[in-house]
Amino acid sequence: MNALTRDQVRAADKYAIEQFGIPSVVLMENAGRGAAEVLRSLGIHGPVVICCGKGNNGGDGLVIARHLANAGCDVSALLFAYPESLSPDAAMQWNIVQNMHLSTEVCTVLDEPKLVATFAKADWIVDALFGTGLTGLLRTPYDRVIALMNASARQVLAVDIPSGLDCDTGEPLGVTVRAAHTVTFVALKLGFTNPASTAFTGQVHVADIGIGLVSLKLT
Repeated sequence: MNALTRDQVRAADKYAIEQFGIPSVVLMENAGRGAAEVLRSLGIHGPVVICCGKGNNGGDGLVIARHLANAGCDVSALLFAYPESLSPDAAMQWNIVQNMHLSTEVCTVLDEPKLVATFAKADWIVDALFGTGLTGLLRTPYDRVIALMNASARQVLAVDIPSGLDCDTGEPLGVTVRAAHTVTFVALKLGFTNPASTAFTGQVHVADIGIGLVSLKLT
């Protein structure tokens, strides 16, 4: 098995949690740390802006922010959701970065000129808005955030999968992040085998989160 479908991604997480006994927040920690390590290996020469959604992909982004800050990087996390709407594990990560007094901002009302200016100052933009579970068109403000991200001409690193790309087909569901690099977890996603997906994923890096395909029993 060289690539995972959307359903197999869910099954892998479920198996790791229920059969191995690995807490979901540990999987998130491993994912975020792995992505941060890849980003640092690519070279960081200025501010990193991490765009986070309300789900676990956003939680991964908050873990990335913490590890980059611990490494002395200039990093800020923009949360495009209300903190109270976060998934449980993402909410835990949000509380951690607040307790650490990292640079964060809640962006529930989209200020496009301000976001354009923020992106323009970044060396890297990290897309942690949506993960493999996305199946439909992105709603406002996410479509506009992605459009501004793509128009920024900054280097973009996508977390697990570019937001807006279908996990199984590798086709855009609408406006989709065009990343220079994608850090995906456990294994490639099935959609990445579609040659057209490269325009959105850029170079793909597979990060270990503590579970291997050999040990997983997926249906």
